[in-house]
Amino acid sequence: MISRFKRLLIGRPMKSAELEGEKLSKLKALAVLSSDALSSVAYGTEQILLVLMAAGFAAVWYSIPISIAVLGLLLILIISYRQTIFAYPKGGGAYVVAKDNLGVSTGLLAGGSLLVDYILTVAVSSSAGTDAITSAFPSLHDHRVMIALIMIVFLTVMNLRGIGESASVLAYPVYLFVAAIFVLIIGGVFKLLTGGVHADVPELGTAVSNISLFMLLKAFSSGCSALTGVEAVSNAIPNFKKPAERNAAMTLIMMGAILGSMFIGISLLAYWYGIVPSATETVVSQIANATFGRGVVYYAIQGVTALILFLAANTAYSAFPLLAFMLAKDKYMPHAFMVRGDRLGFSNGIIFLGVLSALLVVAFHGDTENLIPLYAVGVFIPFTLSQLGMMVRWIKLKPANWIVGLIVNTIGMLTTLIITLIFIFTKFSQVWMVFIFLPIVIFGFFKINRHYQNTADELRIDIEHEKPAFKGSTIVVPVAGITKVVLQSISYAKSLTDNVVAVYVGFDEEEIERLEKKWEEWNPGVRLIVLRSSYRSIIRPLVRFIETVEWKTQETDHITVLIPQFITKHWWHNALHNQSSLLLRAYLFTQKDVVIATVPYRLHR
Repeated sequence: MISRFKRLLIGRPMKSAELEGEKLSKLKALAVLSSDALSSVAYGTEQILLVLMAAGFAAVWYSIPISIAVLGLLLILIISYRQTIFAYPKGGGAYVVAKDNLGVSTGLLAGGSLLVDYILTVAVSSSAGTDAITSAFPSLHDHRVMIALIMIVFLTVMNLRGIGESASVLAYPVYLFVAAIFVLIIGGVFKLLTGGVHADVPELGTAVSNISLFMLLKAFSSGCSALTGVEAVSNAIPNFKKPAERNAAMTLIMMGAILGSMFIGISLLAYWYGIVPSATETVVSQIANATFGRGVVYYAIQGVTALILFLAANTAYSAFPLLAFMLAKDKYMPHAFMVRGDRLGFSNGIIFLGVLSALLVVAFHGDTENLIPLYAVGVFIPFTLSQLGMMVRWIKLKPANWIVGLIVNTIGMLTTLIITLIFIFTKFSQVWMVFIFLPIVIFGFFKINRHYQNTADELRIDIEHEKPAFKGSTIVVPVAGITKVVLQSISYAKSLTDNVVAVYVGFDEEEIERLEKKWEEWNPGVRLIVLRSSYRSIIRPLVRFIETVEWKTQETDHITVLIPQFITKHWWHNALHNQSSLLLRAYLFTQKDVVIATVPYRLHR
């Protein structure tokens, strides 16, 4: 039943040879890997206006120069990450660049920040998508957490079906969103030119008495949240069809051009229309309402916007598993993240991402505004480290035209460093937990790596001198009576060795005498040892007996504890039986250096 449900949910298993067919073309990759960056158009301008409104409506004109500054930073990042793609065509982005040029600890800082960023991407995208729905249907506002969780489950299942299939399905909403935003921008400009807009807005350059540099920097850093997701293409180069790096670079340029056009268009419309941020309606919703009214076009734009905000999380579902794979390959994350699932995706990474982001949505009650600062800091730290790593690389290798590359990455590093510091100083009350969580994540990386190193050292053998030791075998069979389960277990034990002993732990003298008499009548050819337990414990007497046998025979024999266990027909039948065999096995696994084996006997009634 479970297997059939799994096939229905994620599809048939795919052969390893089909992996090449799962690679992405430029158009599919643009949809899958750019959905996070493109969707930020829906809230980037709003984040700028939220800060500026603290100085009054007269300050909203500052949103235009701030938006232009954000575009300048976008251009720097696109050029910088294009260089990274060709320098590191196997992917990994900031993690690989920083580790290769700045050291392991710095690389882990970048990798840990990116992992956190991808988790936040899913949480922010699902929360922002819910906000778009509740803007159109205010009655759903109280159910925003449940709506976000449903979408996270949907995206998790879609990505478990494989990147190729998810890209084919999710590409349509992304391109519909791009078309819808350009329709909105063109419609808004047309209405403005034809005199359909009569907003009384402050002119550019209007003096605002209570505006401060601190507030402008805070607004700029908030607007830079629109740039999250730009790095995803450089992280996921292995997902592209060949030539992977060339296709990835072209996808990055296309993404930058579309993102920049949509972002400045929405910012200009918000200014011309005199839009003021609202707790119950997004900026895009207000612009669409002012341009088209609450008709079919408005609801189409809101529907597509909500959809793209949800699907923005798909960028993280593409990049997080690949980054987790690289960290696991370097032994900084569990090896489970290296395993491909039935549909050739890194299923454990996909599921892990879905679970953590869902927990985050619940913890923050689906509040996008509280999540975005954490989200932005998580990505601007890797931005900075990636640029710094590329600077070091140019200086070390000095290839042709390296001065140009160094200048571009230096500008990129200084800009993103300034943005990171702005975020820290202007939003410290919202992002302070990053400085607790990231060190814990990096500490975890080192502990995992140390474990793998210790395990490798302990398991490594000297093939010249260490050879297998050939010993005899003594098998201990715990029994609770004379049953078919015990019969099968003893039969199996006798097939392996003649040194078999059965052990019974008794609480009552009458029961002990009855079993000893019955065992003598049965005469299975195996000696029965009876242990009396004054405190009604089965585990302790058995363990003490096993310790004694082990001490006496460790030089000559391997000790095997062969545990009989019957398997019930229905799972709920297990609750009707004591689980002494499970307890004994669990204890021996952690405490004793003996071989533990189970002989199952299946019940059919």
